[in-house]
Amino acid sequence: MTASRAALTYAGLLCLLYALIPTLTFPNPPLDVVEGFAWGRELQLGYTKHPPMQAWLLEAAYQLTGGRTFGAYWLSALCAALGYLFIWKIARRLGLGDWQAFWAIVLTSVTFYFTLPMPEFNPNILQIPVWAGMILLFHKALDKGRWLDWLLLGALAAFGLYTKYFVLLLIGTIGLYALVFADARRHVLTIGPWLCTLICVVLLLPHFQWLLETEFLTLQYAASRSKPATSFIAHIFNPVNFLAAQIGNHAGLFLVVLAGLGWTGLKSFKDRKRQSDLHPEPSSDRFLLWFAFVPLTVVLLASAVTGNEFEHMWGTPMFVLSGVLAVRFLALPGLWRFPRRALAAALTIQTIFLAIIFGQAVLEPYWKNKQTRIHYPGPAVAQDLASHWKDRMGTELAYVAGDMWSAANVTLHAPSRPSMFYLHDQLLSPWIDLEDVQTKGLMIVWRGERDAPLPEILQHYPDAVREGSKSFPYQTWGDMPDATVNWLIIPPGKISEGPEK
Repeated sequence: MTASRAALTYAGLLCLLYALIPTLTFPNPPLDVVEGFAWGRELQLGYTKHPPMQAWLLEAAYQLTGGRTFGAYWLSALCAALGYLFIWKIARRLGLGDWQAFWAIVLTSVTFYFTLPMPEFNPNILQIPVWAGMILLFHKALDKGRWLDWLLLGALAAFGLYTKYFVLLLIGTIGLYALVFADARRHVLTIGPWLCTLICVVLLLPHFQWLLETEFLTLQYAASRSKPATSFIAHIFNPVNFLAAQIGNHAGLFLVVLAGLGWTGLKSFKDRKRQSDLHPEPSSDRFLLWFAFVPLTVVLLASAVTGNEFEHMWGTPMFVLSGVLAVRFLALPGLWRFPRRALAAALTIQTIFLAIIFGQAVLEPYWKNKQTRIHYPGPAVAQDLASHWKDRMGTELAYVAGDMWSAANVTLHAPSRPSMFYLHDQLLSPWIDLEDVQTKGLMIVWRGERDAPLPEILQHYPDAVREGSKSFPYQTWGDMPDATVNWLIIPPGKISEGPEK
């Protein structure tokens, strides 16, 4: 079998399984997916937490699958597949052979971000092909200097910024590389980089206009969720903690490398590496090291200077070059004594993670009583609440307010797909037309044993108490506590237009 066919078989099978298992076993989507579906229903240019691309793609998948939710898992698989394709092309462009490119894919695939998080399609997962694709296009643009590569780079950069602003880190890394190194700097005065910048800015203008109209809503949310330093120790602990998490997320890669080397290979590794005849161009090594480590270094320095705690999952797209880096600087697979063991280790790791995903959906409820989101009775809750609304009001449910999980599940699963009025806050729900809500009425939902809605909603209706409450069994045969859902109907003409003073 050729290396390209082996890579296609390995990556294709993985992507198929990571999509198929949750499709067949998850009764309800994970949090980020439910949230994205609720946003996507509105087709806005931005949302409370993120730019709109994840939500747009989820809405497209919803429409293409006839109102089903499994499209989210296939979107994640598509992101991984494109990531593997770009990694292959990057490895080949940097002077690695076909079998080295194959092993670069294998080693990348066993890093944590390409395994257990896959079913939860979110902006982090969507950034995987964006980062790998931008790195590939930048290398091609530097090599060939073609306008098309620069234009595609600008378009993909805009796509990335419509996905998550974290892509600015990669854009800055690309810009700095173009200024620091002479062979890249010679392109700065050509038309290519300026076309790249122009196409990116033009494509971003609608989103920037939305940011102005919403008083930079996504940035406000990010600022409200930041975790600033509470002591000097945070300036040390937080970057070290982030780095340790990223090293831990590469445990699978380390295990596969060790399996391939074996104990004897590990002892003689240094001597054998000196004898390796792998000598790519120095500029290729420089390019690889730059994009492998500069983004990580910037994040660690930012955390050290500000003391802020960065989410570990933000590292998802930053390590698309990990496999290429390992193959290049560990001279793999040439120095492996046991390549079959390495492949067996990779397949074992993938089997374990796929089994965990299957176990979370099918087996975990039998030994764990804690309620889980993927077993939440979202369809039953939404249909029941929509029925209560129609029985009382005689119309289809058009608007639902509440916390993200309670309201978003109703938005996703109710037959009429009502708009989510997140926490009854127009700032957090800029798609809401209050006059239309006033005309059609509103259902408030919340979970738990509380008689009254959440405090954020009580600001609007201080005397509000639940009109109804019902318990729903979770979607599992396991012994999981029922979900208690409460509701309150605010009829037309009675909608609060602001918190009461």
